[in-house]
Amino acid sequence: MNATEFAAALWTRATGAGVDPHEYQRVTDGLTSVADWGPSFRRTGHSYLQRADNAGSPVSAGEQILMAARWFHLATLVPYSEAGRVAGEADHALSKAITVLEPGARRGSGEGFTGWLRDPSDAPATVVVVPGLDSAKEEFLDLVSALPARGLAVFAMDGPGQGVLAATTTLRADYEQVVGRVIDALGVARIGLVGLSLGGYFAARAAALDTRVAAVATVSGPFRLDWDELPPPVRDIMTQRTGGADAARVFADQVDLASLAPRIPAPLLVVDGDQDVIPGVTNGEALARLAPHGTYLSVPHGDHLLGNARPDWLPRLSDHLSHALTGAPA
Repeated sequence: MNATEFAAALWTRATGAGVDPHEYQRVTDGLTSVADWGPSFRRTGHSYLQRADNAGSPVSAGEQILMAARWFHLATLVPYSEAGRVAGEADHALSKAITVLEPGARRGSGEGFTGWLRDPSDAPATVVVVPGLDSAKEEFLDLVSALPARGLAVFAMDGPGQGVLAATTTLRADYEQVVGRVIDALGVARIGLVGLSLGGYFAARAAALDTRVAAVATVSGPFRLDWDELPPPVRDIMTQRTGGADAARVFADQVDLASLAPRIPAPLLVVDGDQDVIPGVTNGEALARLAPHGTYLSVPHGDHLLGNARPDWLPRLSDHLSHALTGAPA
């Protein structure tokens, strides 16, 4: 895949993450190869930090730094030698922006996780946002904003092999252990989960195995993976994030919700895009069908992570979690 094709493939993911589509076009038009992706996106992130230095108010500076965090995260979507350092820059920028824009937010870290808790002071429930194979807490900021607007607290996290932890840890299939530690650390009575991409598998698995989860939603989450069918780029990323080819194959073989889906007691919303067709990945229809309280939302024009269809699912997902956790009208 050349640089033009790669940029087109990630267009809706990047713009769905909140970067300006015109700037994305300008940056990617300048790529001569996919190898230029990380350095170019990193430079763009630093340009926003420079804008923050010249901003006319703390709020404007915080907004610029938050945009830098998005660009730094997107820079890591192509493996390169500085990816670990750039993930750290994304984490630092997000932390600095949140400190300015949401002074009530709190950092939370523990064994195998780190993230930010953002909440109304009287939130009746907390939603944990779980990222996927190469995503991170810096990617889903629109979702993180939609939940507090409905009165819910939200903890956006990186887990093992994800985001700022990718340089020092590896992905693990038994992610419910990590979610359990997050719930313990948050110390709240009502918990919801939303998982995106591979995070959908993590969230569904945790909902089946931890009875404290009172509501769950998945977006573009796999029901099952078949290592031999997966495209080489996906296998390469999984190999990197799990620590080797053998570990990646074992990990992929564990991603199968057939026996766990019937054990999910919580209300479940499964969101898929009909245009999200990846060889070796079984999408979420079976998860919704097998779960006792599952609902399936399939968006005909939606692609992976449905960055091209935000209005078709984001309000409904947010309302699903709000209704299930608080009893607010759906």
